[in-house]
This record gives sequence, structure tokens and C-alpha cells, in this order.
Amino acid sequence: MSPALLLPVGLAALLALVIPVVIHIARRTESRTIDFAALRWLDAAPKPRRSLMIDERLLLAARLLLLALTALWLATPVLRNAADTRPIVAVAPGTDAATVAAATAKGDHVVWLAPGFPEHGALAPAASDDIVSLVRQLDAELPAAAPVKVVVPATLENVDAERPKLSRRVEWTVGAEASSRRTASSAPPSLTVRYAPEVQGAVRYFRAAARAWTPANTEPAFDAASIDRAVPGNTRQLVWLAPGPVPEPVEAWVRDGGVILTVLEARIPVEGETVPVWRGTAGEPLAVAGRLSRGRVIRLTRVLEPAAIPQLVEPDFPDALQIMLDPRPAPARVAAVDHAPLSGAAPYEQPPLDLRPWLGLLIAMIFAAERWFATRRTRAVAP
Repeated sequence: MSPALLLPVGLAALLALVIPVVIHIARRTESRTIDFAALRWLDAAPKPRRSLMIDERLLLAARLLLLALTALWLATPVLRNAADTRPIVAVAPGTDAATVAAATAKGDHVVWLAPGFPEHGALAPAASDDIVSLVRQLDAELPAAAPVKVVVPATLENVDAERPKLSRRVEWTVGAEASSRRTASSAPPSLTVRYAPEVQGAVRYFRAAARAWTPANTEPAFDAASIDRAVPGNTRQLVWLAPGPVPEPVEAWVRDGGVILTVLEARIPVEGETVPVWRGTAGEPLAVAGRLSRGRVIRLTRVLEPAAIPQLVEPDFPDALQIMLDPRPAPARVAAVDHAPLSGAAPYEQPPLDLRPWLGLLIAMIFAAERWFATRRTRAVAP
């Protein structure tokens, strides 16, 4: 810990210390006259003798100390490196008690990994929706010398897609799985294709992708027909394999929230800029996407044939097609053991401890003492 002044110019107020000294010298306590009978023994013309005297020295000392403390308060005194460096154990709500007991030791400062970081002895708060953000906040608010241990359940919910990077190494303790949960398997994605006669041969690429999405011994949810057949109302993704303008009913379906993938020769409006959603091995964009009201438009940038797009016949084409039509959300539920924080981030500068509240309390006490010295009935009287 090291004391410092954030505003040293405030010490210029120490010049005011001269004021009470001058007042006490110039305005001494009223003198009292004492009658003395033997005046004949006194010299008729005595020479007056003057000496510099200060009355009520305690009152003067209180006033000088009051001014000095006020000047120090104006200079904003602080204490650097005064933060608590005890080991911190942050426990995520929902962690089993056995893991918490094994992870804590005598002298540790145990808190809940919850907003405000309440003491662990308090009532357990509700589980937070963003454990990782709370870990980052804890890392930012603690001094660099404070060891940190984080105790979390086996599974984390609503986490970022990237492991957090902190300014220190954190001891990451994972508890037991609270309960076994199974995620319901989602139905295989369905795909609707509408094609012109001259492009009918390209349908096989999308039929193969639909089969790859579907478990064995199950028929894929695949609907392929010519462009003169209407698009079903329950269609979620549509592949349009026909040159020229897209019919108005199909465009209206897209504006209402549909997703359409078109060949290079198709024409359909796009609002705003487009972004690449499928790239080749050299990074070249093979498909771009843009918005159309509430829907999405994906347009191939090359002719739909293996000579122009070799990825059509590669094993990962079904995955690329599914990501284009239905982008995967960022992972939100992961195993805690795989999401341990990384270290190496720049340390956060800790704010110094402001001493002005304590100094203000001392100033109030000195002021009360000064008022008592100045107003008491038995003040000293000069003889």
C-alpha cells in the first residue's frame, strides 16, 4: 500500500494556516484590571513592555489542524494497492455442496458467482443466465495479486461461442452433473426444389444432400417439382433452379419470412448489401445472402455445375447447404470442463482507495472540538 495525492494543488490551501495565527495574536483575550493600593512604590513613567503571546493555544491548535485537514481533503488523498488480496472462491449457483466444500479452505473469501457477488453464507441466489460474463467481471474487479478459484456445475448454459480470456490463471473446478438431461432429437430438415426443364439435372445434388440429412431407412423430406407447381405453404427453405425473374407469389412468400436459394441466372430483389455465406477452397465466395423484408435470399455466384462449383460433389456439401439455408446458432450449452478460461489478457488497473470519507469524518470531529473550545464558559482570561 502506498499513499498518494490525486490533486496535489489542493495543498495550496495550507496558506490559510496563517489566518488563525494572526487572529490569535491581534485579538487577545480581554484583560481584567486589578486595583492595587501601593501605587506610590511604582515608577511614575514606566516603560511599557510588550511580548508576543498567544492565548488559548488548544483552540488555535484545533483551528490549525482543521485547516490542514481541509487542505489535505482538497488534495484528494488515496491509498494505492489497498485492495483485498485474499484468495477468492466464486461458486456458481447450482454447484453440488460436496464440490464446494472440497474447493474451499480456511481463510478463503467465498462468494456467489451472481450479480453483486454476495457472500456465500447468504441465501443462494438464482442461477445466472451468463456465468461467463460474471467471471470476466470478477477478473476485472479483483487486484492482480488475488488468487481466484471458480467452482461451476458440470454443464454451463447460455455461454459464448468462445472460451473467455482473463488477465490471470483461474483454478477452474467442475462439479458433478446435477441432473441428466436429454435433448430431444430434431426432425430432419425438409427441402423444397422448383426447377426449370433445362436445369433438371442439378436436382440430384440437392436430393443427395436431403438423403445425407436423413437417418438410414427413412425417406428424406424432399419435394422436387417443376416451376409451374405452387410452393406448399409449410415450406421453410426453397431452392429455385430456374433463370429469369422469380414469380411474384414466390417473392411474396420470401418477403413473409421464407428462405430461398437461387441459381446465378435467377432474378429477385435484395435489400441492402449481401455477404458471402459459402466459400471455396481458395476463399472465393460461392454464394451470397441478403435480406428481403422478413426473408432471406441466397444467390449462387457461379453456374450450378461441378465444373464451376466442384464442392457440389464433395462430401461436405450437405453440411454447407444446411448452414446456408438454416444458419446454426452459437453454442449455448457446453460442458464446463471444455470451457475453462484462458489466461493472457491485459490486467485491469484497479482504482485506488479514496481516503476522503474517513478524512471527512475526522474533520467533523475536529470541528466539533474547535466549537467546544471556542464556546465554553470557562475560557482562559489574560491577567
